[in-house]
Amino acid sequence: MTDTNTPAPALLAWADRTLGAQPSVRDVSHPRENSRVWQLALPGEVHFFLKISPRPLMYERETLALRHAAPALGAGHAPQLRASSAEHLALLLTAVPGRPLRQLTLTPAEEVRAHRQGGALLARLHAAGDLSGPWRAEAEQALQAAADGAERHLRLAGDRLTAPEQKLVRDLAEQLRILPPLPLAFIHGDARDRNLMWSTGLEQAGWIDFERSRFATAVQDFVLMACGTWADRPDLRAACFQGYGRDLTPEERHALSCLAALDAVSCLVRDPAHDDPEVTARGRRTLDRLMAGVFA
Repeated sequence: MTDTNTPAPALLAWADRTLGAQPSVRDVSHPRENSRVWQLALPGEVHFFLKISPRPLMYERETLALRHAAPALGAGHAPQLRASSAEHLALLLTAVPGRPLRQLTLTPAEEVRAHRQGGALLARLHAAGDLSGPWRAEAEQALQAAADGAERHLRLAGDRLTAPEQKLVRDLAEQLRILPPLPLAFIHGDARDRNLMWSTGLEQAGWIDFERSRFATAVQDFVLMACGTWADRPDLRAACFQGYGRDLTPEERHALSCLAALDAVSCLVRDPAHDDPEVTARGRRTLDRLMAGVFA
């Protein structure tokens, strides 16, 4: 073992039995309290990841995604689930080639290729999964559920928003309730640069971290990129939708603005003890763009 922050002995023993060998262990958790991820290395540079989900719901969502939807992306484009343990909320995953896009310094042309491939992979993911029965009902209620959370977030945000900003958010949240039916999908749920992998050697993209995946409206998978990277890079937005195979409909574009308002408020109500300046800045910038009428 090569890191002092190692998994619990019982969990590591489970991983050892599954892999049939004792790997070296390196902590690769994100710098946040509830992230627990380790890279397990076997001889011959064979890597796996051992991940403990923060909550049972996230474990259930990621397990469902990796078993029934992510395989549609193809080998090397998403992790493969080697084993899972409901007792430990643990997932043993294969590695995806490359590194997260946000950790790389790429040329603009390489970034365009990565987003185009990322969009193509999202199209495959959105078409995967059994959209019937309770899953369809969940997807059809997704926008209603998003709107239902607006008032609570506004209350928590308090004076971080001006009165006109609060009114705008309320108005946009209510508009989610009256939109016509939008295309439904199995969404990644956390589609952004930190989860979009890119291998420079293979010129190949992939998606990781499916713990927020679910059945919802397809447009909900583009909120984080629209509020983040795409704000300064419309070429990356165009590339993603080129890969996706279609642009958003006018109704989806309006839904995207409504959802962006809700995302902005959620960015501003984080626990001050765990404040993330980057997240706060994203929320503030999104609100400014919406107030100025320039969010696209």
